[in-house]
Amino acid sequence: MTTQDRAAEPRRKGRKGRKGEQLMVERAEFDSYYGRPVIKPPSWEARDIAGYFFLGGLAGAGSVFAAGAQCTGRRRTEIALKVSSLATISLSAAALVHDLGRPARFVNMLRVFKPTSPMSMGSWLLSAYGPAAGAAAASAVTGRLPRAGAVATGAAALLGPMVASYTAVLAADTAVPAWHGAHRELPYLFTASATAAASGMALVVAPTHENAPARCAATIAALADTAAMKAAERRLGPVAETYRQGRAGTLLRTAQALTLTGAAGAALLGRSRPAAIASGLALLAGSACTRFGIFQAGVASAEDPKYTVGPQRARLEEHERRAR
Repeated sequence: MTTQDRAAEPRRKGRKGRKGEQLMVERAEFDSYYGRPVIKPPSWEARDIAGYFFLGGLAGAGSVFAAGAQCTGRRRTEIALKVSSLATISLSAAALVHDLGRPARFVNMLRVFKPTSPMSMGSWLLSAYGPAAGAAAASAVTGRLPRAGAVATGAAALLGPMVASYTAVLAADTAVPAWHGAHRELPYLFTASATAAASGMALVVAPTHENAPARCAATIAALADTAAMKAAERRLGPVAETYRQGRAGTLLRTAQALTLTGAAGAALLGRSRPAAIASGLALLAGSACTRFGIFQAGVASAEDPKYTVGPQRARLEEHERRAR
């Protein structure tokens, strides 16, 4: 055995022992290089992408409400929500294209069909949902081709929940801590928020004798929204600070107040037309604030390196603890 082998022998024995090597110095504390972000913050425009999240969710959930209204004979609600879904999905697509810079970039995304890519699947989903929502609205307004309209209504209703929730998967698939860390809860939160928005739209546009399902849905959506938000904050741990502080905290607190107030107003006073409109507007505003608040929380978490390094270190320490 050489001198070098003898010198290495104690280290080998230490590795084989139960406790392994003992640290001779304290573990170094590290945030980032000169406090700079570890990851690149989202380059998306808040107005475009958060608006895209909100409008797409409203459209998708609205198609489900419209199909329910058609099945239960609520004709005015059906027509209004189909037109609303067509208008909002059009605005949502316009916001996305505006952020992309030119329409050709959206068309280029359709050149690939990749099931593992939320962006690819979302592009195809929008391309299928938009025409279905358009055909359903056209048939409802004109009264022509009722059978084709019914098929389009069913297709839009089936695709609607995916349109309402896939943007959460798209956001959570990034490295942004406030989004990726809540990847399990974010789709439920977006779906609940979209349902609250659609029930709010129904309360605004529907006559009071047709708004009972919307009032019920508003209550359920508000409770689900609150529960999903609390669950996301628990899972995020220290990163949940970004949901409570700064602009994101203000938006999300406002969203919760508007959503709960709108749901309470719909449940207790929804038979009054002015109260139904006010409650519906509160629900719509609350849903919009939720999407913009989540967006701002993501930006804040990406800009501060502690929200990137801290969770990674905690996961590493947990892994080491379990391995002992």
